[in-house]
Amino acid sequence: MTSIFVPGNNFRAMKNTRQNPLCFLAGFLIIGIFSVGACRKSPDFPERLIWYDHPAESFEQALPLGNGRIGIMVYGGVREEHLLLNEETLWAGGPVDPAMNREAITWLPKVREALFKGDYKLADRLTRRLQGEFSESYAPLGDLYIALDHEEGEVQNYARTLDLRTGISTVRYRIGDDGFEREIFVSHPSQAIFFRLRGDRSGSLNFRIRLSSLLPARVEAKGNHSRVLSGRAPVHAEPSYRGDMPEAVVFDRHPNGKGMRFEVRIKVLETDGHVDSGGDVLRVSNAREAVLAAFIATSFNGFDKEPGTEGLDPGEINIRRMEAVAGRSYEDIKAGHETDYRALFERVTLDLEDFTSPDVKRRPTDERLRLYRDGGADADLEALYFQFGRYLLISSSRPGGVPANLQGIWNPHLRPPWSSNYTVNINTEMNYWPAEVANLSELHEPLLRFIENLAVTGSVTARHFYGCRGWCCHHNTDIWAMTNPVGDFGQGHPVWANWPMAGAWLSLHLWEHYDFTQDRIWLEETAYPLMKGAARFCLDWLVEGPDGMLVTAPSTSPENRYKTFDGYVGAVSILTTSDLALIRGLFQDVKKAADALKVDPEFRSEIDETLARLPVYRIGSEGNLQEWYADWEDNDPAHRHVSHLIGLYPDDQISLRSDPALAAACRRSLERRGDGGTGWSKAWKINLWARLLDGNHAHAMLRTHLRLVDPAGETRYKGGGTYPNLFDAHPPFQIDGNFGGTAGIAEMLLQSHDGEIHLLPALPEAWPSGRILGLRARGGFTIDQEWENGVLARAVLLPEFDGEVRVRYRDDVRILTVEAGRPVRIDPGRFFDQP
Repeated sequence: MTSIFVPGNNFRAMKNTRQNPLCFLAGFLIIGIFSVGACRKSPDFPERLIWYDHPAESFEQALPLGNGRIGIMVYGGVREEHLLLNEETLWAGGPVDPAMNREAITWLPKVREALFKGDYKLADRLTRRLQGEFSESYAPLGDLYIALDHEEGEVQNYARTLDLRTGISTVRYRIGDDGFEREIFVSHPSQAIFFRLRGDRSGSLNFRIRLSSLLPARVEAKGNHSRVLSGRAPVHAEPSYRGDMPEAVVFDRHPNGKGMRFEVRIKVLETDGHVDSGGDVLRVSNAREAVLAAFIATSFNGFDKEPGTEGLDPGEINIRRMEAVAGRSYEDIKAGHETDYRALFERVTLDLEDFTSPDVKRRPTDERLRLYRDGGADADLEALYFQFGRYLLISSSRPGGVPANLQGIWNPHLRPPWSSNYTVNINTEMNYWPAEVANLSELHEPLLRFIENLAVTGSVTARHFYGCRGWCCHHNTDIWAMTNPVGDFGQGHPVWANWPMAGAWLSLHLWEHYDFTQDRIWLEETAYPLMKGAARFCLDWLVEGPDGMLVTAPSTSPENRYKTFDGYVGAVSILTTSDLALIRGLFQDVKKAADALKVDPEFRSEIDETLARLPVYRIGSEGNLQEWYADWEDNDPAHRHVSHLIGLYPDDQISLRSDPALAAACRRSLERRGDGGTGWSKAWKINLWARLLDGNHAHAMLRTHLRLVDPAGETRYKGGGTYPNLFDAHPPFQIDGNFGGTAGIAEMLLQSHDGEIHLLPALPEAWPSGRILGLRARGGFTIDQEWENGVLARAVLLPEFDGEVRVRYRDDVRILTVEAGRPVRIDPGRFFDQP
């Protein structure tokens, strides 16, 4: 990846630019009312409300709330409110043995021998010998029910809302002459869930609270105003796709045994009614208003600590957090939540609402999705979806926590689809594609720090499975930083189980974070050592192939299969294009990092020598970018994975301008794959078409991505779409498609990967006018853009460093000298006006 920014001699960071009140004044003085997005709280931030005129009947209709650690789903029932509870660290299992298959290394030479002889069938079979255990599963914590004793009568004026501007959900309705309102949010500063229930008149509010869990748990009274649910997660949970089997979910029943412990503590903080503490149920009666809080904690104490025997005390954690809010008013706690949340969410504004009719905008969100599916235009729905992705990242990934998993932090299943784990052959990476460009850089931290854990276990896996230095990771991992190939020691198919390239792919995120932030200290102390370790593994993993070039063997293209010229359908071969792209990209990034730090000249030379011996990308007989080492056909021509296009996106090795032939081959590959696929697959294709500067095709993919899907569908690899609550439909639900969709919209409006900042690079005809404020570009820039009738009207660049930057709009390119903290205005007539 080529950096777009070369700092001058005065290399100074402006880390607090986004919070600096002087930025607004500077922007105002230079460019008038079109201020720099990252320097201000926009006075006309568009309404971003998701709402429904009926309660949720399923998970895919409920509304997600979260503070990064705690996740809840709001169903919004009238007679009974149901809140699904999750906590990011509540997983089955415990620390792993990264060297669990000590015979694997003895089979590796046999696999390579079969491959180099062209015996792919034997290689497929022998590769199974290189497998270990499956990953563990993310677990559901419990359910909170609020049964409301309403009088009989017709429910009127019902509205269930989620305001993306505040991160607060409300439920409002009337029964007869009485009106009721519930307000719910999950506070990051206070680390708890808060509820306020209100009725129109004194004494009209009567309700009962109960807690339950799918996990072994008990409920206890803790004083007149509290109830506590405590329990334990399984010590093992088999992946759901393995079907019914003995001991699919295993618990340690010993009081001091293994397994993650958890606790939920709910307390009535304020009420003008009466609180009854009888039994397991907490009752509030004859009230007009009540404020409740729920505190959730687990015993998680790190990836290398057994959570049952070496874990933290969740009860002590909850008591400490409960005491911290004692005496504070609900309004004060709510204000703290909003301040914290808005500081992240309001950094970016996307406004396309002029092209959606007021009548459509007023409709419930599920109705808007239905109209959109039937061909209606709703650009404001697309902008809402973009911001919903940013909302989900804020809600499921905060610094100090663990990464967002396949379902973010929202999971109702004891054996969730694909274990709700970290699938790192695309899905986990996609979760974080919008982090940097959508101005949420610090929310990238949980993934970046998790890579440190993977490097610890991955170094053992690399050595014991393959005899390699450095560290590696395969296609699945979990909170315990499991790095071995999965498959239950030969039961898994190599098409997905045997793929050791996740370390290389995750390392691209390390460089991306530096490329956007220019945080040299972080690069030196954290990112570069991890990247270097991943590169060391790749250096040792490469071997000389039959034609004298360096290849990986065995090699797979994630979850796809080839068909040889003689008709054999297989998975294992040598050096697939995805392997080539990941290794080449990692090596190039490691070189740039070493150059920036001025270290390791001998290691850089070794990288250069290895790069020179890697094969080049090949164009197949159909004009497509070849996915396999030979020009084989795909067994499934419309396969959901497009891993051979990694060099186009998310990496930037293939460029439409510098490599037009390879870019054309990527386009041909996309055409042959088609526009179908799972939800995340369609999201990936939005980004790929945007990189090819085809905004109209990217937008067409967005329309198919937002196709309304009925709840609770079965897994369909060529389905995709969006559920009524805007969750991505794989189907079933996977959150990666939401994040990929948000990244794709940003990629249509701003690119900065090709050695330059490219304004409105893939603007579709469907968005003739609009504004996007606050996106981030590589090199440390915040960018505002506004366009009219398909043409850039004005833009502002705010640099965080002194230096030079290359900026493009259409075919017009300029090189600017910029000064940290001083906005630069771009006008359509004079392209640049640099004060």
